[in-house]
Amino acid sequence: MSSPVETDDSLPGRAPGQATLALRLVLVVGLAGALTWAICRSFGLGGATAYGVVVAALIIRPRFDRWPPAVFVLLPVVITMGLALGTVLKPLLQGPPVWQFAVVTACAQILGQALPDKLLLVRNILAVLAVLPLLSANATWLGAWQQLLAVIIGLAVGALLQAALRLPGEGGQPEPELAMPSRSLAARFADPFFWRKLVISTLALSIGLGVGAVDPKYLYFGVVLLLNDSLGATLGRVRDRMVGVSLGVLMPWLVFNTLGVNSVAVALVMGGTTALVLAFGLEAHLRTALISSGVTFVGYGALTDWYVPSRWIDYLLGSALALLVCLLVRPVSALRRFRQLADTDRTLTADLSPELARLLPSALEEARVLGQEREFRQLLARLQG
Repeated sequence: MSSPVETDDSLPGRAPGQATLALRLVLVVGLAGALTWAICRSFGLGGATAYGVVVAALIIRPRFDRWPPAVFVLLPVVITMGLALGTVLKPLLQGPPVWQFAVVTACAQILGQALPDKLLLVRNILAVLAVLPLLSANATWLGAWQQLLAVIIGLAVGALLQAALRLPGEGGQPEPELAMPSRSLAARFADPFFWRKLVISTLALSIGLGVGAVDPKYLYFGVVLLLNDSLGATLGRVRDRMVGVSLGVLMPWLVFNTLGVNSVAVALVMGGTTALVLAFGLEAHLRTALISSGVTFVGYGALTDWYVPSRWIDYLLGSALALLVCLLVRPVSALRRFRQLADTDRTLTADLSPELARLLPSALEEARVLGQEREFRQLLARLQG
């Protein structure tokens, strides 16, 4: 089993089989985006089409692994819950946008925290989806239904294409993630890091307005998606977000205003972004880049000159806010915790203990930022015998 440190390795440029896999991934992602765009447009889904294109691209795994069947039920249910929450609450919250964002965010965060810890990723999805109706001047149930339908179409197209182009011998279940200890409902709501994130996310939009962000919603998304328990985990998410956003806007920037928005252009943008990420050896940031490309290209009718720099700057402000909160409010260092556990763990085996393995990515990110990566890798080598 490979070490988590090695997960930044990319597909292309290593062996003929891996290069072929990367090329097939580029083709499948581009084709999935184009087909989803065409089907959604034929149903008259309009602005909801971007949801389907993004989901169709994300559902395709880099090595064509199968998804657990529960994903195809859980994702539509979660999206329905998030969109319904924002659609229901918006007409009831008469007031400035910062007030609407604060109330809806608090409700979404509380609802997400009530879910079991094994659904950890669902919490962020709920917090993002719940505020999307607030960004529309007229959020309706018809709009929410169109967005859900676009997601279902994207799921179906992406899954069917991945299955159709999967080669014999591929499609095994990926290596399971480390299991998290199960907590009771009371323990989940007693978590101080939950309350830290709840308070900051409810204030994020008003902070963005206060610092003069062009589009302060990206500060909100930055806090919701990036703020984590430890500084190292937050740094890792910040790096993924900034690299992904930077790569994700390049292809839309090149294709917009030349080919227009059509199925061929969508295929070029989504497939081109995939090829660009793999060419730079940044597979770990592929999902973030595809989200950025899909939202930028399909979600907007025209790419104005201000969009790319302002989005990058606003996300950078959101990243800075998340890091500042980590440093000032209950600071936790994954690197320090890793070293403390390493001092007491004298077992020399190829596999780390579950707690050390869980801390490893975050601790490595901190070591990189602090210029201590070499020393950290030496410590890791000693632990693994």
